[in-house]
Order: sequence, then C-alpha cells, then structure tokens
Amino acid sequence: QVKELVLDNCRSDDGKVVGLSSDFENLEFLSMINVNLMFVSNLPKLNKLRKLELSDNRISGGLEVLAERTPNLTHLNLSGNKIKDINTLEPLKKLPNLHSLDLFNCEVTMLINYRESVFSLLPQLTYLDGFDADDQEAPDSDPEADGDGLEDEYENGEDDLDEEVIDDEEDEDDDLEGEEEEDGVDDEEEDEEEDGEEDEEDEADDDLPRGEKRKRNVEDEGEEDPEEEEDDEDD
Repeated sequence: QVKELVLDNCRSDDGKVVGLSSDFENLEFLSMINVNLMFVSNLPKLNKLRKLELSDNRISGGLEVLAERTPNLTHLNLSGNKIKDINTLEPLKKLPNLHSLDLFNCEVTMLINYRESVFSLLPQLTYLDGFDADDQEAPDSDPEADGDGLEDEYENGEDDLDEEVIDDEEDEDDDLEGEEEEDGVDDEEEDEEEDGEEDEEDEADDDLPRGEKRKRNVEDEGEEDPEEEEDDEDD
C-alpha cells in the first residue's frame, strides 16, 4: 500500500536499482537522489508512478526503460546527471503524460537552442527546468504530487482550532465577569443583612424600659451599675 518512497543518499549496487520490486505497484512518488545510480534498467513495473526524482546521479542513457516501466509518469527530474545529447531524451517521447522535465546541471543544457530543441522533441512537455516555452515559471509545486493539499487542510484545521481557542477564552472572560457581578451582589446582600440585624437589635433595645436598657448597656460594657454601688454603701 506504499504510495511514496524516498531513498535519497542511499547507495545503489553497481549503479543499479536494488530492492524495488513489483510489490510496490501502488507507488506514486519515488525519490532516489544521490544514490550513485548509473542505470535504471532494474526499475520494476510501476504503472501508478507519477513523479520520479533521479537527480545527482550518473545516468547517461537507457531512458527507454522509463517508457516501458513507468508509462504514466508526469514529472521527471534528471538534474545533475551525465546526459550530454538531445537524442538521449528521445525515448521520453513515449511518455504521453510527461508534464515536467528537469535537466539542471546536465551537459545537454549547454547546447545551442537547448530549450527549443527539447520542446520540439517532447511536445507533451509543459515545463522544462521550471519554465514553460514562453519562459513563464512553473508553480512551486504540484499539490497532488507533493501532498500540499494535505498541508492546506492541516493549516485550515489549525485556523479552526485557533478560532475555537479564542472563542473559549472569550467564554471564560464572560464567565469571570458574571462571577464578579454575582460576588458584588452577594456582598451588597450581606451588608444589607448585617445592617438589618443591627437595626433589629436597636429596635429591641427601644422596646425595653429605660432602666433595663441602661442596665443592659452597662453590663455590655463590663461596668457595675451605679445604683447597685450606692446600695452597697448604705448597707
């Protein structure tokens, strides 16, 4: 079920592809950059392969294998290889879906009318070395081939999460404000209750006779009643 396989900076066996088999029939993206590859003759049949990265190797020919083993290829990167002649690229005419070809740092790019010759040889091409026939630059990447669509979804998901976090923070602030208001109301109610209790005590004192009220006040203050002191002196 593997769809993408990256073997960059590994080492090939005598310049040949080793370890890949038809078991990888679902591969859509294969990268073998800088693996000291000289031949692609051992490449298995990969009908679903769309993008093949072979840059920084020592390939000088034998590209007819790609037409046979990877018939649905759309992107091919041969940058940094030993391709010297335009005719070496002729087998790629059998790749009808080939959309983009990269040959940076290959000797073939030094030929006169290199770009015109390649576009003439491979009319199915849209981009050569990142530019079309009118020197318009290609998009940075192919969303379907590079999985950029998934990154966009992930970014959108992050945006949604950020919005949810902001909403949660606002809700928390609202809850805190509500609690503060409730606390203020409770404090006012408590003050009113305390004032009410004091008023009730004062009213209760007013209902008592003057003598008893004065006696109660004296007892509250911890002093003896003057009348009682006079009685003691008389005795």
